[in-house]
Amino acid sequence: MAGKAGAGDERSVGLTIDAAEHALAADTRAFVVGPYRARHSAGRGAAADENQRSHAARLDEAFGLASAIDLQIVEAIPVVLGALRPATYLGKGKVEELSERVKIEEIGLVVMDCALSPVQQRNLEKAFGCKVIDRTGLILEIFGRRARTREGALQVELAHLNYQKSRLVRSWTHLERQRGGFGFLGGPGETQIEADRRIIQERMSKIERELESVKRTRSLHRASRKRVPYPVVALVGYTNAGKSTLFNRLTSAEVLAQDMLFATLDPTARALKLPHGARILLSDTVGFISDLPTQLVAAFRATLEDAIEADVLLHVRDVSHEDTQAQAADVQGILRDLGIDPDDGDRVIEVWNKADLLSGDERERQGALATLKPGASRPVLVSALTGEGMGPLTDAIEQRIARTRPVYRLTLPPGDGKSLAWLHANGEILDREDAEDGALALLVRLPPEREGAFTARFPQAERSSG
Repeated sequence: MAGKAGAGDERSVGLTIDAAEHALAADTRAFVVGPYRARHSAGRGAAADENQRSHAARLDEAFGLASAIDLQIVEAIPVVLGALRPATYLGKGKVEELSERVKIEEIGLVVMDCALSPVQQRNLEKAFGCKVIDRTGLILEIFGRRARTREGALQVELAHLNYQKSRLVRSWTHLERQRGGFGFLGGPGETQIEADRRIIQERMSKIERELESVKRTRSLHRASRKRVPYPVVALVGYTNAGKSTLFNRLTSAEVLAQDMLFATLDPTARALKLPHGARILLSDTVGFISDLPTQLVAAFRATLEDAIEADVLLHVRDVSHEDTQAQAADVQGILRDLGIDPDDGDRVIEVWNKADLLSGDERERQGALATLKPGASRPVLVSALTGEGMGPLTDAIEQRIARTRPVYRLTLPPGDGKSLAWLHANGEILDREDAEDGALALLVRLPPEREGAFTARFPQAERSSG
């Protein structure tokens, strides 16, 4: 009996999704089209990045995104728009012009650096005679290829299904067929598009349940980390700002670090001992980007939990990039969405990276700009690639950590090695003076969660101001 979707239908949907994914093969010839509003027509309601970024810089970023999935990009084409067309986003003349160029160059994919409605996407595909994806679809494709952990893969699939659900008619030609009974036997039945939409929703619900399980596991891991006296320091920043290179430099790890947008997706954490003895847990997170798809902002919130709960945040910026200010504004906006105040100098350290790419004059200018900032929020100029500035950076991290941790003075009697071992295991000994009789005068810094156990064990200790 038609009208019911069973296991076979679910397999059909899965196969169709796989086919859509694999359509973006490495040998696909592609155009990258940047349809940007003219400055005078952007209006008061335009997106912030349209006012801050040049069209050339935005198109260059779109080119970088497309390059991240190894497409054979034939050309990046800027298009200045006076107004947006509801049916095709682009004007009729530009659609016809691009259609001819698509045929001549044998283009298999057109990447539109904008957000297209399902209708606009379908109409452009009909006009061009090839596959069309927008910025959201491109970023989803990148995330799908980069995710390595179970959580990352689930989050990508959830975001992709949510995005694809509204584009069933566009993507899947078999959905144009309708199956069902006839006459008095039950009416037209359930259309294939309704069946597939229902199957997608069931799959999304299953993924959400699996993600909840993964989140609970991550919560247990964070709870176990909190029992260890290590503050968490998280790296955040615009994609390709050099976070993973900095992470590798500080921890001597081998996390993938390439000159590529979204080279790192899944969070990575390593323990690190700072020069003055403090131990921290350093966490690398996914890079941010302008116009991040709303589906991914929600889906990847769990990935950013380490950043949300971190004691210190390192906002890594590529100061050699022409749009460094606009990129910083994007990151700060997302941090605010996550409930983090980017202007909190006690918690956030701006790391001005890629100093090695600056000219001598520009380096002096950036250094002067840094010194103009108040001490609490003064940036640190570094090069993660060469190691320049690592000393001042680790000093800044230790200073931030020290502000939130209580410091005590106490004296241990001679031979009390057990208490000394406890202090080494649960706190940080900042200063030690050995008396002639063997007694030890100590200055100890503690994580807040160890303060109660410390005062119970050493009631004679006195709180110090530093």
